[in-house]
Amino acid sequence: MPEQTTPQLTPEPGPTTIVLFGEVLVDCFPDREVQGGAPFNVAHHLLGLGRAAGIAPVLVTRIGKDERGRQLLASIQAAGLAIDGVQQDSLHPSGQVRVTIDENGHQFEIAPDQAWDFIHAEMARLVALSLRPQWVYFGTLAQRAASRLALRRLLRASQARTFLDINLRDPWVRKDVLRWSLGKADVVKVNEEELHRVAHMMGQGSGAPKLLGERLVHAFSLGQLLVTQGEKGAWLLKNNGEYLHSGTPTPVVDPVDTVGAGDGFASVFLLGLTQGWPLDQTLARAHRFAGEICRLHGAIPESDAFYRPFIAEWGLKGEQST
Repeated sequence: MPEQTTPQLTPEPGPTTIVLFGEVLVDCFPDREVQGGAPFNVAHHLLGLGRAAGIAPVLVTRIGKDERGRQLLASIQAAGLAIDGVQQDSLHPSGQVRVTIDENGHQFEIAPDQAWDFIHAEMARLVALSLRPQWVYFGTLAQRAASRLALRRLLRASQARTFLDINLRDPWVRKDVLRWSLGKADVVKVNEEELHRVAHMMGQGSGAPKLLGERLVHAFSLGQLLVTQGEKGAWLLKNNGEYLHSGTPTPVVDPVDTVGAGDGFASVFLLGLTQGWPLDQTLARAHRFAGEICRLHGAIPESDAFYRPFIAEWGLKGEQST
């Protein structure tokens, strides 16, 4: 069995605690390595934008006791994120993803048997019991192996609302995992291309995106289904049938790449839910923020100064450190 490291739990979390479960890893580009993984990216943005508004993101993940693990832990701490749920593993390596770029965009090679595949279930449960989060953010990729049990125990120990961020990465796509995840989710985010695939896998047939969305909302009793469309914006379907669209978005000026744009979108949408923003306003803000992420090299800004204009404009009071 992997060596276990008991987490040091924060005794008094902030007023809105958000647990983000899953992979924290290193993205290996041809010319550089950067920390990544959707839970890390979303947590970083939530803290950068919402620290002064009382947002307290906590990662539940697992890293190796290796050089990449030391770098990942340093990045987590440098961002100001809590390490309550960061486990360390002496048997499995820290996660890494090899990223290449071709005519179809970014391609990801995700190695098996990484540390984040072995998140310890009892430790995850203890984090939920101690912190009593208001929200749990999770995806499908982190459920490809033993970490599935950890997520299940974490959710059973929590009364939190749940945000499912679907990110289908072959060959790590399982119908049973997807079905279970949809059944546990209050809010689901998916891109429009994946919506068709998810609907097909769940036996909802084919059709126009809105029709497929309505079928999924009904079949799994979802509270909200959020569907991103890249540069075209995003739309939202509520369980009462209400449909909202972000409107015609302003084109991104000087885009660099799209890495992490979806994570940026998810973070602002989740932030809006915690702050009680009107949903149409939340959609527009999330899309705009995702566009600004596209102007960066990678998913994370080099300085918290990136967040200041959004904090000021959106009324998220307080000063942020550089």
